[in-house]
Amino acid sequence: MTEGPVPPSTASADIQSCVEMIGHLVGFDTTSRGSNLGLIHFVRDHLAAHGVPATVIPSTDGTKANLFATIGPNVPGGVVLSGHTDVVPVDGQDWDSDPFTLTERDDRLFGRGTADMKSFPAIALALVPEMLGAALRRPIHLALSYDEEVGCFGAPALIDHIRADVPPPSAVIVGEPTEMRIVGMTKGIDVVRTTITGREVHSSQPHLGASAVMNAAALVHWLSERAGERAAMPVAGLPFDPPWSTITCDVIEGGTAHNIIAKTCSFIWTVRAMPDDDPALLRAAFLAEAARIEADMQRIAEEARVTTTVLASVPAFRHEPGSEAERLVRTLTGDNGLGAVAFAAEAGQFQQAGFPTIMCGPGSMAQAHQPNEFITLDQVRAGTAFMRRLIEHLTQ
Repeated sequence: MTEGPVPPSTASADIQSCVEMIGHLVGFDTTSRGSNLGLIHFVRDHLAAHGVPATVIPSTDGTKANLFATIGPNVPGGVVLSGHTDVVPVDGQDWDSDPFTLTERDDRLFGRGTADMKSFPAIALALVPEMLGAALRRPIHLALSYDEEVGCFGAPALIDHIRADVPPPSAVIVGEPTEMRIVGMTKGIDVVRTTITGREVHSSQPHLGASAVMNAAALVHWLSERAGERAAMPVAGLPFDPPWSTITCDVIEGGTAHNIIAKTCSFIWTVRAMPDDDPALLRAAFLAEAARIEADMQRIAEEARVTTTVLASVPAFRHEPGSEAERLVRTLTGDNGLGAVAFAAEAGQFQQAGFPTIMCGPGSMAQAHQPNEFITLDQVRAGTAFMRRLIEHLTQ
């Protein structure tokens, strides 16, 4: 969807430009299965109009891109404001208004991405004139990525650019919706596909075949047992919900008909690992069990195979007590708590690359991915006040 007119808002003057920018960004349909280039080019042109150059970092196939820009002096010690530009689909959801047109009702702004997470970069973009007029002594860096929702695939190239071409920043703030509270831990995520190939025969003679569906079910059951083991041993002292690593089978496809022993079956499974739980250990144990099942199948059907492919792997975000990023955001927000969330995010990737990182942004994840997704005007005000305090901090 191309940029269109932004509906008028009744928001107060101090956040009016931010609301308008949220409307611009929501107006681009950046569902992960499509392209985000319309939004990226809009942001590039918006920055250029204020004399700020931006680096566009295209995906391998050129259909998507990251964007990086620096406002202020090109010196060490800046702050990276990180946000993803993609959103989840609206297919099958019952919306009361066009999800790609910002709609204001009852002090709420409705639209896909208002909470997760276009409002954070929109506020930063709306305040670029204030950043430029503030005589920053250290820079504000804008880092916008693609394909976070489907595996955090865009961030690594963006991180590589920062490491290679940018004076070392002192902090990265990932603006996921936390209601402007500090989040210092997330789970990681591994998304894995396992495919079983057996031998199809008439279902009246199962002893002559190797059922892909039955053996897939055995592996899913094995995963279910491992999930139960973790649920039985919650990790004390960490504010995760739930406080254990979760293992789920989310998609399964296989078989042809009720009278044919299935030749193929494939399932996708997900591990959301606690920060101190290494998902590679689970995967190694799973592969050993898969090899055992494959060997059993091959006693009847030598062509039988079990193959496993990692589709996405995002590291957990671990708490770094007293990091520069944590100290900064505590100063700006006054929040002395420490939150943890069960979803994965790019924070773990920035941290793994060696950057002091924290999560804090406007909006609530409770509204994310839902029909009639929204952010409250109060959260926009809180995010705007936070950004203005950051500008003031970086002028000192």
